[in-house]
Amino acid sequence: MKNIKEFLAKKDIEFTIKRYLIDTLSFMAYALFATLIIGSILNQVGSLLKIGFLTEVVWPAARTMTAPAIAVAVAYALKAPPLVIFASAINGAIGGDPVSALIAGIVGGEFGKLVSKETKVDIIVTPATTIITGGAAAYFVGPAIAAFMAGFGQVIMWATEQQPVPMGMIISSLMGIALTLPISSAAIGLMLGLSGLAAGAATVGCSCQMIGFAVMSYKENGMGGFFAQGLGTSMLQMPNIVKNPRVWIPPIASSIILGPIATTFFKMENVPYGSGMGTSGLVGQFGTIEAMGAGVNVWVGIILLHFVLPAILTLAISGLLGKLGWIKDGDLKLDI
Repeated sequence: MKNIKEFLAKKDIEFTIKRYLIDTLSFMAYALFATLIIGSILNQVGSLLKIGFLTEVVWPAARTMTAPAIAVAVAYALKAPPLVIFASAINGAIGGDPVSALIAGIVGGEFGKLVSKETKVDIIVTPATTIITGGAAAYFVGPAIAAFMAGFGQVIMWATEQQPVPMGMIISSLMGIALTLPISSAAIGLMLGLSGLAAGAATVGCSCQMIGFAVMSYKENGMGGFFAQGLGTSMLQMPNIVKNPRVWIPPIASSIILGPIATTFFKMENVPYGSGMGTSGLVGQFGTIEAMGAGVNVWVGIILLHFVLPAILTLAISGLLGKLGWIKDGDLKLDI
């Protein structure tokens, strides 16, 4: 047992929550931002300015490379050697979705580290081991991830059949949670074909997460963190949520409050591609305009429900939790 511990220590393998849930999720979020999120932003710019290179070349490439980039980022977070990091791109491609790529990156990264520089044919053994173990993990976990997504989708579809108030509460909160978790709320929206009031509630919930975390953490992260979360992804906060789950209460509570307001008073709508994007690259706002037009009432709804009210409500709730000692200074600090 002592020899095993010494070997694992030599290989820098630590079975800790910090290593597997905090470090890996942090780098996964960066990879997601550097591919899918920035790609969606550039796609919107290309659509507005009629730049085909951004919409027809960059955007498809960004979507395709998201999972490989996540696996590579995870291997990097695990402090894997170069051969393991580079081979992890294949594991991400096998996984195909963010969660499968995350698992593939962890499994392949750790097994690759175990055999790295232990043989005279390291250039063959290390990448082969990384690909076989990580790829197998991605391949066999894929069906489970698909089943989870299908089950989550069934809950969302059930919610769409309810009255506007409970529908707004359920869809807004669940889609917002999905956006911050390492799963794809955008994929859920597209997979389910969310549209109309259901899509409008989903957009509000996602906006509450992004704008909420952006304003909550402004003191710790400044303007860079504000834009990274407000126009990028609230998934950047997942490591901090793991450390202190209570920081998630304010944006979730805001989405529960604003979801019914979106479905009853403002009757906000959206299209499937914008339903799970929130304020990321302003895709959700462009989708709202596509679904409802660009009238004054639509703009008022967008400004209030996607930006102003999520910021105000989240700040108010987080301030209360701060007084209770549930949220403390530094709990939302990002390493950016």
